[in-house]
This record gives sequence, structure tokens and C-alpha cells, in this order.
Amino acid sequence: MSAISIIQGDITQLAVDAIVNAANESLTGGGGVDGAIHRAAGPGLLEECRKLNGCPTGEAKITGGYHLPAPHVIHTVGPVWQGGAQGEEALLESCYRKSLQLAADHELKTIAFPAISTGVYGYPFEAAAKAAIRTVRAFLDQPSSLTEVVFVLYGTPDYKQFMEIYGDT
Repeated sequence: MSAISIIQGDITQLAVDAIVNAANESLTGGGGVDGAIHRAAGPGLLEECRKLNGCPTGEAKITGGYHLPAPHVIHTVGPVWQGGAQGEEALLESCYRKSLQLAADHELKTIAFPAISTGVYGYPFEAAAKAAIRTVRAFLDQPSSLTEVVFVLYGTPDYKQFMEIYGDT
């Protein structure tokens, strides 16, 4: 049986099989979680990412973890919030589903997610959290290698809000 846990912390410090990077389409690093992961992993991550020729919104690609405790990084590109009528929800759900499927395809057991698209991409936090929880639960209802999915929230307000939403869904 697979478990979902929610923690407050720094995703770059987790010793799970894979951490998920809320990446941009170029996969070459940026701000927020993306920049933190690239800085912690070291230059090898950027070098490998350049060979992947980017990643479309809603898709996911896997690399090594380099200097991270996690041996793998799954990069996914979340949607930029444009008001909600541009398919943002389906794209965000796809980010979670494709990341989970990629982890399962590589027979990984544990994976950690940040709150995808809620930073500079402007996705409303409550709607993003509900989509994330719903998509992960649906995936875990199917057989796979995954035994634990961790949601990692960096700040206290986001952590508390995510916990409330998780309890309400």
C-alpha cells in the first residue's frame, strides 16, 4: 500500500528515490525550486539537462541527482496560470501523473513533489493543491512500484494551507 506524507522543508535535502523539479521548458535552471535543485545538484545536472532538448508543459523527464541525496530528479513543466480557462488544470494534473508514471517506469519507490506552478507561474495555491492531491491519490489507487509520495512545502503558510486542503479532500 502506498502512503502520502506532507512535510515542511527543503526538497533538495530529501533522501528519496526521486525529487520532482518544477522546471521551465528549457530545463536549464531558474528561480525558486528549480534554481535550488540546480544549485544543490551541481553542474552535472545542467549538463545532462541540456542533452534533453527541453520539456513541454505537462510532460516530465528524468535525470541523475548528482550531488543531491536523491539519485534521480524528475523535471516537469507546470502551466502558467492564465485565469483557468486555458487548460491549466489538465496540464497541472499531467505534470503529477507523468512524473509518477516516470518514477514507476524506473521502478522507484519514493518520490517527493514541490507545489508545482504555485510560485512565479501564479497558479492559485488552493486549486493547485487540490489538483495535486486528487491526481496523486488516483495514481496510487493503481498498482505500481511507488510506496511513498511526499509533498514538500518550503514555507510555514504553504505547509499549513496544504495540510488543511489535504484534510478536506
